Amino acid sequence: MAKDCSFDIVSEVEMQEVDNAVNQSTKEIGQRFDFRGSKSSVNLENNEIKIVADDDMKLKNIVDILQNKLVKRGISLKNLDYGKVDSGSLGSVKQVIKIKKGIDKEAAKKVIAAIKGMKVKVQAQIMEDQVRVSAKDKDDLQQVIAELRQKDFGVELQFVNYR
Repeated sequence: MAKDCSFDIVSEVEMQEVDNAVNQSTKEIGQRFDFRGSKSSVNLENNEIKIVADDDMKLKNIVDILQNKLVKRGISLKNLDYGKVDSGSLGSVKQVIKIKKGIDKEAAKKVIAAIKGMKVKVQAQIMEDQVRVSAKDKDDLQQVIAELRQKDFGVELQFVNYR
């Protein structure tokens, strides 16, 4: 009897790297000349990055700094969900960026539809915030991985537990 092979499709974010990027961003904001005397800040709280700036221009600069630090640390920008910019007191602006973990139901359905469209003999099923793909042949699984890497589902996909 042939043993089934499988792998899981997940979307994980290394929170320690996000914390490091936020800390580096805070340090750079404190050192830059254009932020001297401003009340700009970047904080990480419960999977949310909260940004406060004096005006829209400084907010855009802070977001740019943060994005650069995240990319250097290997965090995909696809896993960020940018909230709307809120006006605060004395002309300040605030923005909350949520960090998306796991594959939501809509993205999981798109992944499964893409796998079914490949006409490969594999089975895919949604398991909470991940998708498990199984097949009898490892070559089919590798073909699925190769084709999924070329597509965009709105979140960064990682392929784990390949056995």
